[in-house]
Amino acid sequence: MAEKVRILVPGAINARVLDALYDRYDIIRIDRADPALVPADVAGTIRGVAVSGTFGAPMFAHLPNLEIVASFGVGYDGVDVKAAAAHDVVVTNTPDVLDDEVADTTIGLLINTVRQLPQAEAWLRAGRWAREGAFPLTPLSLRGRKAGLYGLGRIGGAIAERLKGFGIEIAYHTRRKRDDVPYAYHPTLKELAAAVDILIAIVPKTPDTHKTVDADILEALGPNGVFINVGRGWTVDEEALASALEKGVIAAAGLDVFQDEPNVPEAFLKLPNISLLPHVASASVVTRDAMAGLVAENVIGWFERGGPVTPVPETPVSARG
Repeated sequence: MAEKVRILVPGAINARVLDALYDRYDIIRIDRADPALVPADVAGTIRGVAVSGTFGAPMFAHLPNLEIVASFGVGYDGVDVKAAAAHDVVVTNTPDVLDDEVADTTIGLLINTVRQLPQAEAWLRAGRWAREGAFPLTPLSLRGRKAGLYGLGRIGGAIAERLKGFGIEIAYHTRRKRDDVPYAYHPTLKELAAAVDILIAIVPKTPDTHKTVDADILEALGPNGVFINVGRGWTVDEEALASALEKGVIAAAGLDVFQDEPNVPEAFLKLPNISLLPHVASASVVTRDAMAGLVAENVIGWFERGGPVTPVPETPVSARG
């Protein structure tokens, strides 16, 4: 009987990944992606990894026979893809299966932010409706607004489709203009912010996106502006955002992501014009199960079916010798 392929699972991961892999492979679990936790005699036997979280360059150097890292999530900034490419390792992610869930959550967060629905429910639950009367009229509305998408990948496109149903005019900024969409393109983020009154960030964590939503961008968005972030907290200058909200530079913000999760800046918690979620955009059982299934399918596809399902562009399968 052939020896089973050995798969390393560092840290916690959705149980459905393990359920799908346990019978097929020899699963080795460790607390985190730390080379010190993988003995040298084991390191040389590891051919695959399934991970939800970080997987840095030292791990690639420590696992000489590693072939694939299947990452749980559409974003894979926690995996050092440069090191992967240097070691001839394919990295996969889980795109598409969470697009609709994230887009739905984005619209919900936008409505919560503009119409203050969480505050209205808290008013009711506290008995204030009965004691004090109706919840105060919200100063903001979605009516007549223009939305700018900072990022127009799969999720950005799904958000745009939903926004159209609200009669909202759409524009976007990306590194390059797209010829396959009807939306207005702005070559700089500042130009986009100045042209709209809803700015939605849905860009990945890259060196080019670090704190790109800063004081200048928020000032361009203006006093009627609403900022929504469902991409990465890395993208936002959080001090500048808190200041802009406090001083009325923009009207409101809704955030699902933060720079130092799960730690949320105290300044945000004190502001009345911000809606905060604990990074739940894709957090439904249905979507997370689909993501887990795709992680497993990438591993199985690599070792049993001739190739992974969703390799990332930085580590193309065709580049392997």
